[in-house]
Amino acid sequence: MKIAIGNDHAGTEYKFAIISLLKERGIDLFNYGTDESSSVDYPDFVHPVAIDVENGNVDLGIIICGSGNGASMTANKHQKVRAALCWTKEITALARQHNDANILSIPARFVSKPQALEMVATFLDTAFEGGRHQNRVNKIACN
Repeated sequence: MKIAIGNDHAGTEYKFAIISLLKERGIDLFNYGTDESSSVDYPDFVHPVAIDVENGNVDLGIIICGSGNGASMTANKHQKVRAALCWTKEITALARQHNDANILSIPARFVSKPQALEMVATFLDTAFEGGRHQNRVNKIACN
């Protein structure tokens, strides 16, 4: 499995914790996020993740900013991207099962690091159910 990750300054600590989890699982990783805590613009770090997902260079993406909103809005401008802003493992599971989310957007200022790691594990371990949900997912793109 290949994962792209991107973050702004609010998500740097979370990114490092998530990278450790991904490495433990033997997942190939593309790190587009900042490693610093000084203020940066989240689109600069989210667009490369969305492009990798859109082009099929990675299986999934993870993006992190303060609220998760700016990151998910940015990612969702790309065709073939279904970025889900999640704040619990249950919402994360439903985003994968029902919406075939391919990017997880984490709101670093509103979830703890253990919660974020639990959400990442759920995101990786949950499959799209297809079936009745496939027709709905097919209607998401605007192309």
